[in-house]
Amino acid sequence: MAITGKPLAATAGAMIFSKGGNAVDAACAMLASTCTMWDVLSWGGETQALIYNPKTKKVIAINAMGVAPTGATVDFFKSKGYNFPPEYGPLAATTPGTPGGICYMLANYGTMSLAQVLAPAMQLAAGYPIEAQTANSIEKYKDSIKQWAYSKKIFLTHTGEKREAPEAGEIFVQKDLLQTLTKMVEAERMALKKGKTRKDAIMAAFDRFYKGDIAQEFVRGSKEQGGLITMQDLAKWKPVEEEPLKVNYKGIDVYKLQQWTQGPMLLQSLNILENFDLKSMGYNSPKYIHTIYQTMSLAFADRDFYYGDPRFPPAEPIKGLLSKDYAKQRASLITFDKNNPGIGPGDPYPFEGKTNPFVQLLKSRGFEPDTSKRNFAPTHDLRNTLGMTEYHEKLWMGTTSVEAADKEGWVVSITPSGGWLPACIAGNTGVGMSQRMQSFVLDSTLNPFNVVEPGKRPRVTLTPTMALKDGKPYLSFAVQGGDTQDQNLLQFFLNVAEFGMTVQQATEAANINTNQLWLSLGGMKNDDRKPRPGNILLHINTPEAIRNELQKMGYIMTFEDRTSGPINAIYFDWKHGSFWGGSSNNGEDYGIGW
Repeated sequence: MAITGKPLAATAGAMIFSKGGNAVDAACAMLASTCTMWDVLSWGGETQALIYNPKTKKVIAINAMGVAPTGATVDFFKSKGYNFPPEYGPLAATTPGTPGGICYMLANYGTMSLAQVLAPAMQLAAGYPIEAQTANSIEKYKDSIKQWAYSKKIFLTHTGEKREAPEAGEIFVQKDLLQTLTKMVEAERMALKKGKTRKDAIMAAFDRFYKGDIAQEFVRGSKEQGGLITMQDLAKWKPVEEEPLKVNYKGIDVYKLQQWTQGPMLLQSLNILENFDLKSMGYNSPKYIHTIYQTMSLAFADRDFYYGDPRFPPAEPIKGLLSKDYAKQRASLITFDKNNPGIGPGDPYPFEGKTNPFVQLLKSRGFEPDTSKRNFAPTHDLRNTLGMTEYHEKLWMGTTSVEAADKEGWVVSITPSGGWLPACIAGNTGVGMSQRMQSFVLDSTLNPFNVVEPGKRPRVTLTPTMALKDGKPYLSFAVQGGDTQDQNLLQFFLNVAEFGMTVQQATEAANINTNQLWLSLGGMKNDDRKPRPGNILLHINTPEAIRNELQKMGYIMTFEDRTSGPINAIYFDWKHGSFWGGSSNNGEDYGIGW
């Protein structure tokens, strides 16, 4: 089973399977292809993955998130008048993670060569018929793209004409990117000729990207345009294999990446929801919607204050945050008569035998409800589509996701991102730089765990998921859409686990989205990012009776016909020995199974 954000990229995964590759090989090929096709990400972005290893029967986590570069300090950004690191351009860039993530996953858990796995992406870089979605996005952002000479050279194929972007169906050629990928494959080939192992040869390609001539051109191009990334930053960076976090929900083990992502928010939500009889409430009844909303608001309040890179002090109270007893305490705060607009972070420290060092800071914050208007949609998610609200556009766009599974039992779930349009290209590499720096904070009173610092990973929204039941894969799933990702994944999971939907039904089912959280992307002022308590997105077909009940509870409702980014998922049918693939109808995402 091969599922991802573009039909051609899913085909790349299918091609790898047809040549004998495993799910890791196929996932790497799909990831490389989506980066090449600018599926709201580029090669200079970041990769987060969960992999089920059938040999060890364990889920492992791959952290291929880039880090803040040398010189990326609070004082530096504040000296430029920023309240958050910028959304676009060289100063928005963490070190690239996706090339290293692909090499690491392939070398350690794949079976094929880098040359084989990159072949589809290299064919796409040589030229493919660009889709209207991407082509129109380039046209929309052409004024921003013109700021950066290397971006202008690649994207604006009709400079000076009324439409400067490629047209839909035009063969879009990326010579510089093709040269970069060719250099990586050449490094592998040379290493093999010298008698190196498959793994060492792949890591020779890794070294050429992060320490060799590719790195030199990347750094030169970044610095020329005002960026901070140094050769030392690239040479020191490497992917990290982690122990994933997990909770058990009614006999199902649900796995997430660590607290440098928002993933534990879903785990906290499941712990809270375990205290309620959701099935008896009824799918998307007023009481069910209210319970989900309140639960997510509680979990997001903790996410917004307590999550950050665990490799840097202070240490996040993750054991307390994921405690079942802490969840019971949080669940007890939910009342069923109205929305609570004043929800703030809890105190998980006692649940791991510690005293909260931030009690005074929390008291000083007060967590008064704020109803100031802000744009929820990260501006990179906005598209030039007439008649669509910004929020609607957000739910269509985002990053992408990759799901793969094979007959041997390998399962892969990836949520990669970064380097979206309008991307700043790093010199003549053809590689679009990440924009993930904006997920840091500069004000420690907002989140003392996520303050920018060189070498640190920002707390990101990117969050693949995997679930095991009876020790075997049960579900593998991911979605695009910034802060809505774990909201939609939570409801997808409950649709299957509580309401017995098929995986395809669950990907297409109507969700709710809360806006009662701090925005992780977009907005350069605190007021741009503050929560909007009680703001809820509902499906346009929500019955009048349910709307009336929610209005009485104090909710401020908006309605759309799409209430989720495209969810991609695989369900493992052990009774029949088959896979069920699901890909929602909310984007171009596509799956191929056989």
